[in-house]
Amino acid sequence: MDIIEQKINTKDYLTKSNLPASDYVINPYVVCTHACKYCYARFMKRFTGHKEEWGKFIDIKQCEKPINLKRLKGKSVFMSSVTDCYNSYEEKYGITRKILEQLVNADCQLTISTKSMLILRDIELLKRMSNLKVAFSINTLDDNFRADMDKGSSIKDRLHAIEKLHNVGIHTVLFMSPIFPYITEWKDIIDSTKENVCEYWFENLNLRGAYKSSILSYINTHYPDLKEKYEAIYLNKDSAYWNTLADLLNTYCDELGLNYVNYFYHEKLVKEKLNNQ
Repeated sequence: MDIIEQKINTKDYLTKSNLPASDYVINPYVVCTHACKYCYARFMKRFTGHKEEWGKFIDIKQCEKPINLKRLKGKSVFMSSVTDCYNSYEEKYGITRKILEQLVNADCQLTISTKSMLILRDIELLKRMSNLKVAFSINTLDDNFRADMDKGSSIKDRLHAIEKLHNVGIHTVLFMSPIFPYITEWKDIIDSTKENVCEYWFENLNLRGAYKSSILSYINTHYPDLKEKYEAIYLNKDSAYWNTLADLLNTYCDELGLNYVNYFYHEKLVKEKLNNQ
């Protein structure tokens, strides 16, 4: 089945953010074609009018209004929260690059999060940015498991992109998200990447909505020995695993002297930010 493309107009690429660490978000596209089985942004489908299944459509945002750089002074900007700004259609439309060309001299902290090595296309532009972080999502070293979960770049390509960005002086982040209980090889990932990673972010697998049952069904089929453990975490709401893992991650990173942020309690942080606004 072909991907359904639709161009839509937007008044402004900038949106006020509810994310705990960002003032604004920029989403050049609505959803993307990675079709991640665990994607929390599936809620966006109800606002799009699309009837196609998740990962089979994409909306390309078009905006004639230039980004207000004065509005961004001293602020933090995240690209992107409900899409991968380097999804496969960026190669065709170049919306992300056009936005970055506007932001290159902006006085803001820009963070780009992606699963795609297409970002290397813009490496010369990114090198010109003085306050930039690039985060690659990696939650496994097993590319078969990766392929079951998303259609982004292979793990090998993601690791290559991180190394190349790091070697030209760009602040690299490995976003270990979402961590699958008893599957994500967190220590191996850290050990094999720490020479090229400036900072680690950790986020646990949250299951909600329609994809909760599909992920649990996948575990039951492919990892039957983990069935009861996943049920304890996601059906019985047992937080012991996450509490223990958070301590292990924090201790290991402290021992190695690594920079890291633990987002295990991301939803709580979001609620706190909303209450403080």
